[in-house]
Amino acid sequence: MSYSCRHCGLRLVQEVIDLGHQPPSNAYLSLVQLQAPEVTYPLRVYVCTSCWLVQLPAHASADQLFTADYAYFSSTSSSWLAHAQRFVEAAIVRLGLNASSHVLEVASNDGYLLQYVKQRGLSCLGVEPTRATAEAARMKGIPTIECFFGETIAKELKPADLVVANNVLAHVPDINDFMAGIARALKPSGQASLEFPHLLRLLGGNQFDTIYHEHYSYLSLRAVQRIVESVGLEVIDVEELPTHGGSLRVWLSHVGARLVSDAVAHVLKAEADAALETLDAYIGFQKRAESAKHALLELLLKARRDGRRILGYGAAAKGNTLLNYAGIKADLLHAVADLAPSKQGRFLPGSHIPVISPETLLTANPDCILVLPWNLIDEVRRQWPNFDLVTAVPLLRHWRMGETYV
Repeated sequence: MSYSCRHCGLRLVQEVIDLGHQPPSNAYLSLVQLQAPEVTYPLRVYVCTSCWLVQLPAHASADQLFTADYAYFSSTSSSWLAHAQRFVEAAIVRLGLNASSHVLEVASNDGYLLQYVKQRGLSCLGVEPTRATAEAARMKGIPTIECFFGETIAKELKPADLVVANNVLAHVPDINDFMAGIARALKPSGQASLEFPHLLRLLGGNQFDTIYHEHYSYLSLRAVQRIVESVGLEVIDVEELPTHGGSLRVWLSHVGARLVSDAVAHVLKAEADAALETLDAYIGFQKRAESAKHALLELLLKARRDGRRILGYGAAAKGNTLLNYAGIKADLLHAVADLAPSKQGRFLPGSHIPVISPETLLTANPDCILVLPWNLIDEVRRQWPNFDLVTAVPLLRHWRMGETYV
């Protein structure tokens, strides 16, 4: 079967990595659903050798992946809430926002960010396709439209001084229409802020577990620059962030409306130095993923032989990619705890490992905890100071009661 690039339309032939067939990473299962067949799709990433957009073909449509009971709630993470609050405070200063300003957030989830906009007395609107999170936002008093965002919807919205799109660009199957919607929704003098995991960090940090079906694209600054230029926008600034293992916050405006920061050239140079627009950048990625998988399997198998009990923490999408790629089931990892009530009592897709509450994990008193959302390791270490922890990406690493060792 042949696939075409979602930006430029070129036929995709160059494979980057193959993680096998897997179910959607956020398709958590009920006990009844365990008795039914489970749909899986190829998890095989390609790079377009014309526009150099790294991407996963859309095997499943967005409405199949982002269902009404989508289980990811942004407010579950305290560190992510703090990140959102800092962003709002800085953006108000940067853009000179005031009571007459309007903020639009695309993929606003449960209102994790717009709650801080609302607290400052600014007009705001969220656009969120998943019912459960949209309802949670409305419970906070945040106006929220329940739909997928694109140019057609943008035409109907009040133009915004600030458009925010955090960690959604990678989730968009029609990236051209999405970006055209951003351009349409933005006032002539406005700015848009997009955050997304940086392809440079994904490759350098062996972050293969951030690949899942809900992530259609894996983005470099240069690829994003090409896409936004096609709809009359330009990248005017960029910030490098530690979130999600290394992300970019890209600031956009209409072409010619703002001066371009030197930071843009700096990040573009880093990407050029890493040869991201050559096939050399992707050599060895598959083998590095295999090494991480094998190391985790060896740890779990040895623990079982030795009679040591390892439980998991954080029923994150990236964890599901890792577990399913490694073929890990409940015989090796008996349960995974998660703070989100929406996940507790359900089962991980593919592996069918049960999701428990943190209180249940504490009662079980495991010998070691496998932290699946490795990007939150500092937060998790504060939450579980009296346990040995381990992360599997980029390499197997142990964290013992405040002491770090490899």
